[in-house]
Amino acid sequence: MRINSELRELTTNSTYWYVFTFTPLSKPFLSMAPTQPSMALKRGNNIDSKEAHLIFETILNEADISQTSEYKNLLGKISDTYSQGQFRAHQAVNTHLIETYWQIGQYIVEFEQGGNIKADYGKALLSNLAKDLTLLHGKGFSRSNLVYMRLFYQRYPKSQKPSHQLSWSHYVELLKLDNEIERGFYEKQAIAERWSVPELKRQKASALFLRLATGKDKEGILKLAAKGQLIEQPTDILRDPYIFEFLKIPEMLPSETHLETLLCNHLQQFLLELGKGFTFVGRQYRITINNTHYRVDLVFYHRILRCFVLIDLKINDVRHHDIGQMNLYMGYFASEENAEGDNPPIGIILTKDKDELLVEYATYHMNSQLFVQKYQLYLPNEEELRQELEMICLTGEDNG
Repeated sequence: MRINSELRELTTNSTYWYVFTFTPLSKPFLSMAPTQPSMALKRGNNIDSKEAHLIFETILNEADISQTSEYKNLLGKISDTYSQGQFRAHQAVNTHLIETYWQIGQYIVEFEQGGNIKADYGKALLSNLAKDLTLLHGKGFSRSNLVYMRLFYQRYPKSQKPSHQLSWSHYVELLKLDNEIERGFYEKQAIAERWSVPELKRQKASALFLRLATGKDKEGILKLAAKGQLIEQPTDILRDPYIFEFLKIPEMLPSETHLETLLCNHLQQFLLELGKGFTFVGRQYRITINNTHYRVDLVFYHRILRCFVLIDLKINDVRHHDIGQMNLYMGYFASEENAEGDNPPIGIILTKDKDELLVEYATYHMNSQLFVQKYQLYLPNEEELRQELEMICLTGEDNG
């Protein structure tokens, strides 16, 4: 850095300041702004040129320190520590809130069970508590919230203490589920996939548990409820069917390209429906074989299974050559796109209608990681799925 020895005077509000100017060796001339007090010296300080240059070099060093790796490392450490502290503080507040609401529920239940009120007054208990607690403490003690606190204690006894990784709003949604097995699944899955409350609501509305449970035996259903969805093999990522209600479109689609565009425009909701581990790679992914170009509708990479997942969209019935084409894509990715450590790709053809017999014959002795799955544009009939689940459980008990 070459310092310009010439000093100039600048008048600001009738006050004179000496302002240093400098010229970087490899950059155009630059004047330091006089509005920064550390870079200007008021006239009359009676400093000589040598002292002025020493002060100015110190100022330059201070200005340049933000560009050093040591400074950036310090900044990063402070920022990370502060963020972690904020997170721990939030977790601590949430932990105490969950414990407090559970204990309030305990007090209410024990009061009711202890015969402290007449049956006629039982219904008025929560209303009175809501009114008086709101006067004492403000918001948070509505009658409906007290109902959930009582239910919280009843459905999560000491042996089944709730997780502090979920918020009270999560538990309000979970408490709306009467079935303990189903509630256990959504709780485990919300923790594992870090669902927000709106995401939890959506997964409940789409009957995710019932869709995943379909086709499993009783042991598999109980495992699903106890541990959530474990992803260990390709079939673990499948949905039956996939639900795209978030697109909010009629049943008749003009083209597969239109469906693909809508899914990409709603990528966050689409990834939520696909499940944990999916990373979007691209759409209309071009591959070339012997100077002939092909395009895969959607390409993802699954971080847990460590493989590409190729998706082809169909708005009409799947035909045998659609299956052959997907098998071609999978072969190409296995040979040309896979990196060291990648597992063989998974191919999924999503279709509105599925001819089971045609799929069976078309995939005869074919890649076991090629799947044809149905999708629908509306929420499923939950009652039908629930009846199917009950039949599976009854069959399991009879076999036992």
